[in-house]
Amino acid sequence: MPCSPAAALAVSASQRAALLALQRHRATPQGVLLRVNIVLGCAAGHSNHGLARELGTSVPTVLLWRRRFLAEGVEGILADRPRSGRPREITPEQEASIVEATLRTQPKQATQWSVRSMARAHKVSPATVQRIWRRHHLQPHRVETFKFSTDPAFVPKVRDIVGLYLNPPDRALVFSVDEKSQIQALDRTQPVLPLRPGLPERRTHDYTRHGTTTLFAALNVKAGTVIAQCHSRHRHQEFLRFVKKLDRATPRRRAIHLILDNYGTHKHPSVQQWFTDHPRFHRHFTPTSASWLNQVERWFAEITRQRIRRGTFRSVAALEKAIRDYVRETNARPQPFVWTATANTIIHKVRNYKRTSETAH
Repeated sequence: MPCSPAAALAVSASQRAALLALQRHRATPQGVLLRVNIVLGCAAGHSNHGLARELGTSVPTVLLWRRRFLAEGVEGILADRPRSGRPREITPEQEASIVEATLRTQPKQATQWSVRSMARAHKVSPATVQRIWRRHHLQPHRVETFKFSTDPAFVPKVRDIVGLYLNPPDRALVFSVDEKSQIQALDRTQPVLPLRPGLPERRTHDYTRHGTTTLFAALNVKAGTVIAQCHSRHRHQEFLRFVKKLDRATPRRRAIHLILDNYGTHKHPSVQQWFTDHPRFHRHFTPTSASWLNQVERWFAEITRQRIRRGTFRSVAALEKAIRDYVRETNARPQPFVWTATANTIIHKVRNYKRTSETAH
């Protein structure tokens, strides 16, 4: 029996123009395009069954968007209404209990909770625990290390060094100086298997050592350039040679401010005497156990990640050449690190962490 056509849907001229514009526009989502075609078909007097068959949809869908357009116009077919979704299977009290257990307790046979052990303990699914941990940014499987500085002059030293980063002296050069010692020239025992689609680069877990070198580096805090030198040993004699190189590489009339850690080579009597004889050099020592204040450590992390860690070196000479090449590339396109934390921010955070640590014990 043929389907009788439904009454044509009343569409004004302005509404029809808006619908046709949506129909022609390439960026119109397919879902919205279907609704537009339903409304235009209803306006043309097509039957609901025939229109559903023509557009490849169901009669209830045709009726839904017909009624929605009739009640709300063009705006009514453009946006989906919020759906209730699946009802929650866990109460707020249960969620709070899982969060509290994650933060305050440990399982009997382990040092931290896993998704499955927490799910068993609270009789919920592992997926539920994962969602709760993700929502509350909890990662009990991760652990990081820290160490508080016990330097009695921690606060003035932080203010001194951060002041150099944020407000360096006029007509002076600020260098962050340190050494990366015992860099190993490592060669794999078998050839590296190169990167392929679907497979990462692969290498043997064992290696052959061909010696070590020590990298002395001075990072120009403002310019981002690096003055570097490699030595076979790490003593005050090598440090003095490096400082003399720094002296030769910088303009004679400029004051030089060096940020250094508390390693013994930096305070050896011979080194002290050299600095006394060269008053344009000013030393600023980081607090003990606070190497994170020394910006050159960030550059050491970059050269390690980009050039040393995955490199293959069959001799110390090859390793040192790779380091020199990396320094040359750095100086050709320098990108200074931007220090943003103020001294007050750092001191406040450290004090807060200390209070948290003391409370936990």
